[in-house]
Amino acid sequence: MAVDTLLERITDYANRPDPYPLYAELREAGVARQTDGSYLVGGYYDIVALFHNPRLSSDRRNRAGAYSGLPADEEEPRPFIRLDDPEHRRLRSLATRPFGPPHSPGRIDAMRDEITRITDELIESLQGRTRVDVVDDFAYPLPVSVICRLLGVPREDEPTFREWSNAIIDSSDIRPGENLGTSQRAGNQARAQMGRYLVDLAEQRRGHPGDDMLSAFVNDPDPTGGLTREELAATAVLLLVAGHETTVNLITNGVLTLLRHPDQLERLRREPDLLPGAVEELLRYEPPVHLLERIPLTHVDVAGTTIPKGVPVVLVLASGNRDPKRFRDPDRFDPTRRDNQHLGFGSGVHICYGAPLARVEAQIALGALLPHLTTATLVEDPPPYRNSAVLRGPRHLPIELAPSP
Repeated sequence: MAVDTLLERITDYANRPDPYPLYAELREAGVARQTDGSYLVGGYYDIVALFHNPRLSSDRRNRAGAYSGLPADEEEPRPFIRLDDPEHRRLRSLATRPFGPPHSPGRIDAMRDEITRITDELIESLQGRTRVDVVDDFAYPLPVSVICRLLGVPREDEPTFREWSNAIIDSSDIRPGENLGTSQRAGNQARAQMGRYLVDLAEQRRGHPGDDMLSAFVNDPDPTGGLTREELAATAVLLLVAGHETTVNLITNGVLTLLRHPDQLERLRREPDLLPGAVEELLRYEPPVHLLERIPLTHVDVAGTTIPKGVPVVLVLASGNRDPKRFRDPDRFDPTRRDNQHLGFGSGVHICYGAPLARVEAQIALGALLPHLTTATLVEDPPPYRNSAVLRGPRHLPIELAPSP
C-alpha cells in the first residue's frame, strides 16, 4: 500500500493490537508525506535530532492555516508541554519545585512506601479470585491513587475526573481525515472543569498547606512569583491526567508482555534485581506513548526531505524504539538489554516530567505482581485496546489465575 496512507492505517483501530509492521514500513520510507499533507518520521536518529532541534515547536498555534484547527483562544490556558521555551522552561521549572531536584530531591523516594502500601492493598483485594482485569483491578487504581495522594486530590472524586480525563485524552488523539471539532470542544470543556476543580482545591490550602503539591503551588515562597490561577489550572490538569494515564499503559503493557514471554517472566521472578532494566526494556518494546506532534517554525530538512514551515510532523516514537539501526534485534523483548536509550519518555527539553515517578510505580507494581503471574493465562490475546493511537494500551486485560491451594 502507498506510504501516504500510513497515518490513516496506524490510527485505524483495526491495527491497534499490532502497529509494528506499519512502523517497519515507515522506517523503510524514511520520511512519509501523508494524504492530509502532514509528515511521519519513524527512524530513531531522525526522531532524536528533531526532538533536539529548536526550530520545531510543541505549540499547535504555529500550525499553518490549513492545519490550525480550533482558534487559539478556545484552547487556553495551555499546559507547558504545548509551549516552547522560554515560557515552557519557566512553567516547567515552577512545576518541578515541589516535585524533584533541586528543591524537592526526596519527593519521589518518599513516595516509595506509600506506593508499596497501595500496591499491597490492591494485591490483597485479588486474593481468592480466579479471574482479574489487570486494568480495572490494578493498573488503573494504583497510579490514580498515587497521583491523588501526590497532588492532594480526594480519592473519592476519582469517578468525576476519570470522565474528564477520558474527554481530554480523546481530544488529544491523532486521527487524520476526521473533523475533531466536537472532541476538541469536549476536551476543552473537560479541561476547564477539571482546572476549576483543582484550583478550588488548591485555594483551600492557601495559608494552610499540607504536604501535597497543590499546597506547595499556592504557598510557594519564591519571591520571583509562582503560577497564576490560569497557569495553576493548566499545570494541575496536566499532572493529574498525564500522571496516571501513561502509567496505566506502562503497567498493563508490561503484564501483557510478560505473559507473552513466560521464560522472561520466570527469570524476573527468580532475579528481581533485573526489574529496573526490565522496565526500561518495556518502555522501549511497548511504550505507553506512540506518537507525538511537532510543528516546524521554518523549513526543516529530514533524511533528504524538506518539511515546510507550519506543517505538522508526527514523530512515531514506538517506531524509533524498534529501529534496527539503533537497537540490535529490536523486535525481541530482552530485560537485560544494555545501551537502552529508548524514546519511551521522549527526549530533549520536553522529556517526560513524571518519568522518575512512573519508573518507581512500574518497578513496584510489576515486582508485586510477578509471583501471581507465573500461573496466570490471558483470557484474550490480543485484548481489547483503547481507542487512542497516541496513548496505546489495552482497555481491559482479563487474566485467569490458578486457584490458591
